Amino acid sequence: MKIHDLITTTNALAELCERLSKSEFVTVDTEFMRENTYWPELCLVQIANEKEAAAIDPLADGLDLKPLLDLLTENEEVLKVFHAGGQDVEIIVNLTGKTPHPIFDTQIAMMAISQSEQIGYANLVESWLNISIDKGARFTDWSRRPLTDRQIEYAIGDVTHLSKIFPRMLEKLVKTGRGAWLNAEMEKLAEVSNYLTDPDQAWRRIRSPGRNPQVLGRLKALAAWREGEAQHKNIPRGRIMRDETLADIASHPPKKQADLAKVRGLSAAWRENDIGKRLMKVVEQADPLDKSEMPAKMKRGAPLGKEGALVADLLKLLLKIRAREIDVAARLLTKADEMEALAAGLRDLPILKGWRYDVFGRDALELVEGKLAFAVKSGKLTMTHIDDMHAAMEKSLAAE
Repeated sequence: MKIHDLITTTNALAELCERLSKSEFVTVDTEFMRENTYWPELCLVQIANEKEAAAIDPLADGLDLKPLLDLLTENEEVLKVFHAGGQDVEIIVNLTGKTPHPIFDTQIAMMAISQSEQIGYANLVESWLNISIDKGARFTDWSRRPLTDRQIEYAIGDVTHLSKIFPRMLEKLVKTGRGAWLNAEMEKLAEVSNYLTDPDQAWRRIRSPGRNPQVLGRLKALAAWREGEAQHKNIPRGRIMRDETLADIASHPPKKQADLAKVRGLSAAWRENDIGKRLMKVVEQADPLDKSEMPAKMKRGAPLGKEGALVADLLKLLLKIRAREIDVAARLLTKADEMEALAAGLRDLPILKGWRYDVFGRDALELVEGKLAFAVKSGKLTMTHIDDMHAAMEKSLAAE
């Protein structure tokens, strides 16, 4: 494989992208910094196919990333391969308003061919290529220039290894017939909304202090305000105010700005500075949360009751058995809250649709309806249908 020097000019980038545009796939990774900013600062882009690989310097004077961004977001003929690429895709969305498409994530693909829930990149490389990655440059400051040869070599390795793994992974997916399982999952990755922060929805990431509409209304307003402040200043939202402090103010709103000095997590300056004034205005003007936005009442282990909770536990056991039998990550099939919903009587669930129904949902539904039971065979816990058990017993009795 040909490894290029660090690309720092638009012409060199355009020539690279022209060659890569004829590939069936490219592997992509980025290095970025966001410890001190709201928006991630793109510091390096690595890209490869089976023949060549390069690192691109977005911080180089005069470099226009358009040839690269067009390849990633406009060229539908080239598959873009990432590993755990959520943050990489977020950066591309910030730059273009679009996601790479078509897209493939090897971390998700591993869930379809193994019981690995969220395999890390180093473990992926070791399991497929038997190569141990040098992690020495992992915590480097990628914004500093010049980059060392060791840093560039480390960064490019992320895509050169992936370009060797992906074809082998794809071959295994085809052999197992599970490639179709991933189509919908990969399309979800390509939804722009996954990578955009809606200030009006920011409150949902914070542990809700109860279900009081007034409190939740303040929480929603404060979270949206904090998001705007952080974006405007381009600093992490936690630098404005931590989640715990935000929830505390929502639950126990100060009556006047001077009271902000008594809030844990805020400095004394808040009682008289401009940001404190803006916060108080938000608190005073916040409306109660609308009924349509109230979080669902059902929590883990809640209104199922004792019998429903037992059924949910049986479903989780069934999930472990099935995941082991077909060598797939349980998380790809379903999640705990969905099984609790099934136990509670809900039926409009992803688990009861498409390939998930064929692989697991049908048995899960039959277990809930009393048509499936557990049995121990050769020392292993397995599933068995009630009708099959009855038939086997009748056959045994008849033979006697």
